[in-house]
Amino acid sequence: MAAFGPISRRDLIQTLSRAGFTGPFPRAKHEIMLRGVTRLTVPNPHRGDISVNLLARLLRQAGITREEWERL
Repeated sequence: MAAFGPISRRDLIQTLSRAGFTGPFPRAKHEIMLRGVTRLTVPNPHRGDISVNLLARLLRQAGITREEWERL
């Protein structure tokens, strides 16, 4: 179960993989993950965790609800 809160980049990628995304694949400045026709830009690695606000924006772009995220 992925809690809805700050999350490491590694945990984000693992959870998105469980949601059916493949990748990450390199692009010009950021990596992307794919699920069907949905393309999600993954934040670059940095020291801290991914914030709740950024996680919410990523999930909205991925078409994943908070309830679905917490079930993964």
